[in-house]
Amino acid sequence: MSLGAVRSQGSSGEDIVHITGIRFRVVGSGSLRLRLISMDSIETQTLVALTMSAATNIQPFRLANFNQQRAQLEITTTAINETFRINRIIVFAKPIFTMHPA
Repeated sequence: MSLGAVRSQGSSGEDIVHITGIRFRVVGSGSLRLRLISMDSIETQTLVALTMSAATNIQPFRLANFNQQRAQLEITTTAINETFRINRIIVFAKPIFTMHPA
């Protein structure tokens, strides 16, 4: 396990969580498009694009408002030959329900 990584607290993925934001440590050239996608691509949320630089001392933060059991983060470039290196992704989320409301 890498330094600073957090182990799961035994979650089986059944809780509904509120994803509030994502922080990156990324360097490169070009722009990244960010999108959160629910299971089976039923719901999506496009986040504000991220313009990269070759060297930076900040970790950009992108706000999100996404409530799902599970989600995937899609990261794409906007043009051919854009390069990037991601060293860290931190997803800010908190549990809001333990099951779907009846």
